[in-house]
Amino acid sequence: MPLHLSKAILFLHSKPKPPILMANLSSKSNLTALTPPPKARLRGVVFDMDGTLTVPAIDFPAMYRAVLGDDEYVRIKAESPSGIDILHQIENWSPDKQRKAYETISDFERQGLDRLQIMPGAAELCSFLDSKSIRRGLITRNVSAAVDLFHERFGITFSPALSREFRPCKPDPAPLLHICAAWDVQPNEVMMVGDSLKDDVSCGKRAGAYACLLDEEGRYDSPKYANVDHKPDFKVSSLTEVHTVLETCFHLAP
Repeated sequence: MPLHLSKAILFLHSKPKPPILMANLSSKSNLTALTPPPKARLRGVVFDMDGTLTVPAIDFPAMYRAVLGDDEYVRIKAESPSGIDILHQIENWSPDKQRKAYETISDFERQGLDRLQIMPGAAELCSFLDSKSIRRGLITRNVSAAVDLFHERFGITFSPALSREFRPCKPDPAPLLHICAAWDVQPNEVMMVGDSLKDDVSCGKRAGAYACLLDEEGRYDSPKYANVDHKPDFKVSSLTEVHTVLETCFHLAP
């Protein structure tokens, strides 16, 4: 069964004690030690790009306001506690209005590319996956040119690497299921890692995969996210913690 772990995933005790998994961890809760369950088999990890493999560089709230207008942004945000799906919001607009919306989105994305930086721990995590012969893929709602730039600039390749030109895009499970088929693995042998409940966690859980939420700032600790439809199996504050989750909770097999 998936492990529902909170912000602090694992506590590594002083040697020679082995790692002990903890449930319901928070600064105010009592800590309860669990006997680790049998490790699930993991054969691939699929990553989000913006805000996961790269340092956040796009001001999404400003983008949404620019596309939707202030009033519509506030209304939709109030109705969607897990976040706004801007691509879904504009998909039924008139062609002219939709074209202008995509131009605005592209402007924000280009500004983000100018500031593109790899996320701390990403290169090390990918090296660890390589050492275990674990496949790695990528699913982003950004454009293919952004994926190409990421591959070129940082010298780390993900395959398949699906951009928003692949339809339907996440949070639909289709892109993750496409990657599973390409790898000839089952979804429950794959973990989706991303910084969005709305896009990444939903995509992973709907596909039948494990989902790991990267929440650097702890913003998803807010009570307003308590009743979202899809919750992550793991929640971490850095990619370094993803490394620890993989080693502790999974049997890593090519």
